[in-house]
Parts: sequence; structure tokens; C-alpha cells
Amino acid sequence: MTNFNSNMITDKIFNCNKENFEQLAVDIFHYQYNHNDTYRQYCQAIHIEPGKITSLQKIPFLPIQFFKTREIKSDNFNPKAIFESSGTTGTIPSKHYVKDLALYEKSFNAAFEQFYGDVKDYCILGLLPSYLERKGSSLVYMVNQLIEKSGHSKSGFYLNEFSKMKETILENESNQQQTLLIGVSYALLDFAEQFPMQLKYTIIMETGGMKGRREEINKELMHSILKEKFELNEIHSEYGMTELMSQAYSKGNGIFNCPPWMKILLRAEDNPLETIENDFSEKKYQRGVVNIIDLVNIHSCSFIATDDNGKLYHDGSFEITGRMENSDVRGCGLMVM
Repeated sequence: MTNFNSNMITDKIFNCNKENFEQLAVDIFHYQYNHNDTYRQYCQAIHIEPGKITSLQKIPFLPIQFFKTREIKSDNFNPKAIFESSGTTGTIPSKHYVKDLALYEKSFNAAFEQFYGDVKDYCILGLLPSYLERKGSSLVYMVNQLIEKSGHSKSGFYLNEFSKMKETILENESNQQQTLLIGVSYALLDFAEQFPMQLKYTIIMETGGMKGRREEINKELMHSILKEKFELNEIHSEYGMTELMSQAYSKGNGIFNCPPWMKILLRAEDNPLETIENDFSEKKYQRGVVNIIDLVNIHSCSFIATDDNGKLYHDGSFEITGRMENSDVRGCGLMVM
């Protein structure tokens, strides 16, 4: 696999299934081992023999912290965009060097259609003030593209225009117009407290994060508040990050599902190099730390060890249960460069 720009490789990724996912992931591992300097050096530091990588369980996952200190690129290229994480004051942001924006667009458009249908059926409202206030947000890029693709005259971003957004939602409700309000957690809570209303045709989707604007609360409580204020049975969620080109979605209860080209594995918290074998014979779910395979990350790294604790269910769905302690300093100690 030498040419990841070819339509053939892209088609393989977006048409992958349970039967061919593993082989495609192994092929991408070998490509990235040979073309991604940081990933290869990390593999060598933990004594990986590439010839022995023949299954998902054997693929090494790059600690996500390397996106803060290194240019994670497979081959040399001039990026079309550099997506940057928000972080907090005093922290180093992650950077994702994107070779092909069309690939990112194909990923999020295909995933949205899989989980929600044709975006043209929706009015898309973005409530992402902390993201709009800075440059380089992959989330803002995605939502902006969905807004444009929806073609609805009322679709758009709302910074602090709560009254205007309320009127838009009420008008859409009266017209039985399907509406998706995607927002950062603290802004959704602020809006819900100021303008509670009964919603029937509007999906509330949170993307997580208080961003230092409100006191942190657990997701279950946050969803409970939003459900009460908007008289909804479920709150939806999006699970994505700067370091990924794909997103998982939850339609309720905090249980996420991935598109076919994205997969969650778990690793042991006390051994970051140990991938937990999938064995649900006596368990409803397994617990561990989340590793992500995102095949669309072909130009960066498709195998990322995150700092999220989670549960993995037998059908491949997953739940995020918290963060590892001292997450910013774990993992990088495995390799000094």
C-alpha cells in the first residue's frame, strides 16, 4: 500500500466491514510504520517487530500525547489544514496535520448520514462559543460544513444569541422541522436554564466540555438536566477529538456507536502496552482504557491510545466513564526523543 491518495484505498476504507477491517488495519499499520517517523520510533522503543503484527490485538497504539509535541504525519506533505485542540490555559494543544480535507469531509458526512440520514432534512444549529472564539477547530469545521450542506435558511452558528436561537427553534417546532442543536455542554446548560421549552422535533447533541466556564458535573447529571428542561427522553452525544478524522455518536444513555471504519479496543490501565482480549462470555461489558482505530487517519496515525476510561460492549458500542489521572504525563515516558 503505497498510494493513499488513490480512490481504491479510500473506497476500501469507507466500504470496510467486520470481515475485512482487520486486514485493512494491519496493512495501514505496516504503511505507517514505514512512513511515519514518530510512530516507527515509538514502535522501536517498545520493541515491536513489524513482521509479527498480523492482528488487531498486536497493533501498537501511539499515546495521544505525541500529538502535542510532534508532527504526526505519514510521509512528508504540506498540510491543507492544522486542527488544534482547545486545551486549557497553560497546557500544550494537540495538533493534527491534515493532508486531505476532502477525506475528513467524506468521513463526517458519511457518518452523519449513517446515524441520522440526509443532512438536507435538518436545520443545523451550532452552539459552540468556546470553539468559535479560536482558530483551528475540527469540530467547527465539521459543523460549518453540515450547516452549509443542510441548505436550510435558519441553519447557522449562534455565539451568545440565546433569544434568537430560541425563536428559531420555536419556529422550527411549529413547522415540524427536524432540527439538530449541537453544542458544547456548558452553553447548552446555560441555554436550557434561560429558555426551557418542550421539544418534539429537535435533537439536542452535546459534544462535552465545560471549558472552565462552569463547574464540572458528570455526564449523567448533565443529561438529566437537559432532558428535564427540554422535556426530552434522550440527549444525544458526539465523541470526537482533534487527533481523529472520524466521530462516534450516541443517541442516548451515553452509549456510543462507531462508523464501520472506526473501532474501539481497550487496554489495561496498569500496562499501557497490553490490549485486552475481547471476551464477553461471562460479562455484559469489559472495562479498560480506550484505544481507537480510525482508518481515515491514514495520513497521520490510525492507532491512538487515548486517556479515556471506558466500557466496551459485545456489539462494539462503548461508553466513556472518565479520564485517567495525570493523563497528560502518562505514555510519553515510554520514549525519550
